[in-house]
Amino acid sequence: MIRRSRPALALSLALASIAALPAAAAAQPSAETGVVPRSQAATPSSAPSAAPLAALGLAARPRGARRPHGRKGPAAVTSAPAVASPAVAPAAAPLVNFDGVSSRDSANSNFGQEFEPPDQGLCAGNGFVLEPVNSAYTIYDESGHALAGPFNVNGPFNEGLKEFTSDPRCYYEKADHTWLAVILQIGPTEESSSLDIAVNSSGDPRTPWTAYKLDTTNPHGNECPCFGDQPKLGIDASNLYVTADEFSILGPAFNGDDLYAFALKDLVAGAAAVHFARFSKLKIAGEPASSIQPAITDGKAPAEYFLNSIDPTETEGASIGVWALTGVKAVAKGGVPTLSSEVLSSQRFVMPLPAVQKGTKSKIEADDDRMQQTQFIGGELWGELSTSVVAPGEKKLHDGAAWFEVEPAIKKGAIGPTTKIVGQGYVTAPGEDFIYPALQVTPSGNGAMVGTLTGTKRFPSAAYTQLSPTSGWGPVEVAAEGTTNYDPKAERWGDYSWAVMAQNEKAVWLATEYVPPEASQTEDGKLDWGTRVFEVPTG
Repeated sequence: MIRRSRPALALSLALASIAALPAAAAAQPSAETGVVPRSQAATPSSAPSAAPLAALGLAARPRGARRPHGRKGPAAVTSAPAVASPAVAPAAAPLVNFDGVSSRDSANSNFGQEFEPPDQGLCAGNGFVLEPVNSAYTIYDESGHALAGPFNVNGPFNEGLKEFTSDPRCYYEKADHTWLAVILQIGPTEESSSLDIAVNSSGDPRTPWTAYKLDTTNPHGNECPCFGDQPKLGIDASNLYVTADEFSILGPAFNGDDLYAFALKDLVAGAAAVHFARFSKLKIAGEPASSIQPAITDGKAPAEYFLNSIDPTETEGASIGVWALTGVKAVAKGGVPTLSSEVLSSQRFVMPLPAVQKGTKSKIEADDDRMQQTQFIGGELWGELSTSVVAPGEKKLHDGAAWFEVEPAIKKGAIGPTTKIVGQGYVTAPGEDFIYPALQVTPSGNGAMVGTLTGTKRFPSAAYTQLSPTSGWGPVEVAAEGTTNYDPKAERWGDYSWAVMAQNEKAVWLATEYVPPEASQTEDGKLDWGTRVFEVPTG
């Protein structure tokens, strides 16, 4: 549980009662239960006005500094899966379509500091759209009008303005009218780190948030002090789930993934003591597990599910990991649920190549083939990742998305051997690169996927494709054209897009990075990234 009375994590170690993993997975992970403190955060409107950088003692440290898992430069990819032509169906135009938080917003709310990439954290509900990125957030109404912000992203987490944070994500839990957000933090001396959680149960994200802080330093770990990179957010009716990749703060060591389950009813109540369970040293297919994505669970489910891609050589893969956490109600009582995993053979995916863009020879970093956003709905588990592909009628490699539809099965409280992939395929835009995909499916079986579209004849643009349960994914359509090429001296793009099912369950909110008009770019012209937020009907 989480307590407000202590400034650091007090762990009460408990031996996990975890079912034996299938042969495809490695040894059982260790598990812990514990407590972390609570503090009251400032309201968005109390964010301070800008001040000179030097006066605050702030270092020009980039946020969103995700590190590769030991890879030394781009993979040498010479071939990729060939894909069929997408179904030709008329695409529905966005219902709402507006510019979100930009590089200028981020700089103006961070005293002139400039960060990349944005790392999309979109959430929506109760008439609001909240978009946190590195390192600012704005609150909009559902028509795209700004209601509050942009503000420094540290505000809801009760972090000081000098604190280094990165990778915000949020979610609106409609059953309890509660906003939840997570972010990573690294201390000013780079000797400590934390996972921060912010909660707002008023239904209005403009009101004060309650903050919790979980120490993730792991001082006795391999090459630690460490931090949990790219905290990923999932949720079901019982718990908030967060997974993170543990890296050394100062060295190259990667120590595998950590998985946390926080009792949702405690968070919603703003309790001084919030129960949680933590699994560490996770392995699958004989290797440390990385980038495990927890599912956004819509409706009833026998377990909380997770997906990850398996690419041990960091060049290509043809299998995915499916994880199940059962007995999840035990977390609220201080107990430990059961974690299990299964490896499934899948379609082939390969490391994406740097993406081309109009107007320059400089390319955009497409990162790697880790699993992206994951969702469980209607008995099926959905996920997607970036991959190089060969588009229909072409021989040249381009970047696209590989998607997976999994039917998980639970047997004797663990993921069962009858778990199977019931659908998979690729989304591609002939002659162009479609990168950083994220998807959501609605109860009707329709869905939408978002990403950046770029090519030799196109500046980096916000794009999407729609899913029909009868004809599959359609062609990639542009929601907002980029206005120029991305800064040739910049190094980062992404690191991910995000999708959110609308409360009426008949549309999907989408957000991704693109190059906006000049008015949204930094005033010194050094960074020109922006985000685009739009809602697509799905029926």
